[in-house]
Amino acid sequence: MNGNLNVQTENIFPVIKKFLYSDHEIFLRELVSNAIDATQKLKALASRGELQGDAGDLTVEVAVDSKNKTLTVKDRGIGMTADEVEKYINQIAFSGATDFLDKYKDVQENLIGHFGLGFYSAFMVADKVEIFSKSYQDAPAIHWSCEGNPQFTMEEDPSHTDRGTDIVLHIADDCKEFLDEQQVLQLLRKYCRFMPIAIRFGEESVWVDSETEFDEVDDGNGGKKKQPKRVEKKQPRIINDTDPAWKKSPANLTDEDYKKFYHELYPMNFEDPLFQIHLNVDYPFNLTGILYFPKVRKTIDPTRNKIQLYCNQVFVTDSVEGVVPDYLMLLHGVLDSPDIPLNVSRSYLQSDSNVKKISGHISKKVADKLEEMFKNDRKDFEDKWDDIKIFVEYGMLTDEKFCERALKFALLKNTEGQYFSLADYRDKIKPLQTDKDKNVIYLYANDVEEQHVYIAKAKAKGYDVLLLDSVLTPHWVNLLEQKNEKSRFVRVDADTIEKLIAHEDSIPEKMSKEDQEKLKPIIEAEVDKKKFTVQMESLESDDQPMVITQSEFMRRYKEMAATGGGGMGFYGELPESYNLVVNVNHPLIEQVLNESDADKQKQLVHQLTDLALLSNGLLKGEALTEFVKRSIKMI
Repeated sequence: MNGNLNVQTENIFPVIKKFLYSDHEIFLRELVSNAIDATQKLKALASRGELQGDAGDLTVEVAVDSKNKTLTVKDRGIGMTADEVEKYINQIAFSGATDFLDKYKDVQENLIGHFGLGFYSAFMVADKVEIFSKSYQDAPAIHWSCEGNPQFTMEEDPSHTDRGTDIVLHIADDCKEFLDEQQVLQLLRKYCRFMPIAIRFGEESVWVDSETEFDEVDDGNGGKKKQPKRVEKKQPRIINDTDPAWKKSPANLTDEDYKKFYHELYPMNFEDPLFQIHLNVDYPFNLTGILYFPKVRKTIDPTRNKIQLYCNQVFVTDSVEGVVPDYLMLLHGVLDSPDIPLNVSRSYLQSDSNVKKISGHISKKVADKLEEMFKNDRKDFEDKWDDIKIFVEYGMLTDEKFCERALKFALLKNTEGQYFSLADYRDKIKPLQTDKDKNVIYLYANDVEEQHVYIAKAKAKGYDVLLLDSVLTPHWVNLLEQKNEKSRFVRVDADTIEKLIAHEDSIPEKMSKEDQEKLKPIIEAEVDKKKFTVQMESLESDDQPMVITQSEFMRRYKEMAATGGGGMGFYGELPESYNLVVNVNHPLIEQVLNESDADKQKQLVHQLTDLALLSNGLLKGEALTEFVKRSIKMI
């Protein structure tokens, strides 16, 4: 028989070759998926008693013949008759899976293909494709052949006696990489590693105990004994796990099972996940999967170990934007759903109401899990908080519904290593840390070592100091201020402690205003006026003579601009600026004013400003070296 394919244009094959799929490598996934579908159909018929005889070995086989430049995908599934080849192959874009599902609506097997274009992806890499197929029905085997144009040949093939279908691709000269065994193995492991029917590709070597060869080894008692010799043995290489963890019931899985599957997904990640969420939804959409919370600490890197999206156990993509809320892109794991709409390549997600429902459900399940952990095992939740807080902070900043839930279980950690819920911490600090304007002041540090001087000063006043050290801290405290009226977060080095939590009473000034005006230009002459603003303030006489502070507002908004704060680019462009606070009640400051020798006065001011810079971590390089030399000389 000779004939023309039933298409509307002579240019269909150039379109297929260039534009049908975004990546040419997708062809292998499509052809193996079709083979899996054919096998699933056969299993469905067998379960209904419509298959005569034993189904036999249903393993799908992929084979590369570099000498003859062919790649073959072989199944022992349902096969096709001549009429079915005419219907499903010669009429492009008619899906056999859809037709089968229409006929057998009660079949529970998951079929992958619904577009009828998967087979034609073969022409992206092959200049000739052959089909050898024999139906499970009593019908002659068929040989179909096409060389990438609308002409095809189809004839009976008595030599093909095995039920099922062989797709033989004659690989084009510009696609020879698909004749390389390692390249094909890599693609199979990428796209097919969890398909529901076993897939065989070549052989692999394993070491086993020989049944016929032995080595003599010491028996531990001065004698010898025979031990089976370890020998290399070839065995068929099965590249997939047909029953992955996410398809199983959580009741049948242990923590070790979950960890084992995690490392199967991400073999280069040697840390265990913190915990996982097992998803299993069948209404109003279908969704299964496992999401793992990894250890993230202070960094955000969603580009590595991404969540993998599957459609009926077929890998689709690890670009899951739109399916997973932004903040959960930091998680690892697997999602599998036939209800997520995909284009013909199954590589890009389309906008659909189901996607929004799935995204919302995932967010809800994560919030449920975290709240459950918080309520049921507070100590364990606290132990994990430092590792998961970036998820919670990011979620609160990007998802309003999650934020409302998270306000109940988000934690604050102080510099003593104690954890508090947001409500408990407010109750704790409110009596002492409420300023004269009735604002509750949350003091925080982002580095205990560098800000030790400021922390110690706050604690001396009886105040509590939080440790907020994530990259999202400036955005997060901004959010918490909006969620809690009359609340302000200020870093301990943002001002003197007296001003951070201002009360009605003030410390009397020992130095007159006239003397302060006289002293100020003397100090300003020794500092960089572009970077430092000199402020004369009345502090305790045993406080430091000079203190460096940095405006909470300016510093916070610069940090927000640096981490992507929308509309804050202006702040990011501003230079670093600090305040040099001069304690007018300190004896050394009075000594500076009363020093009659100009050189000694200058040296004393220089030494005091360097001490202030040193305590703030701002004295570095040559300036630090000169300070050390000067200090030794003065001693």
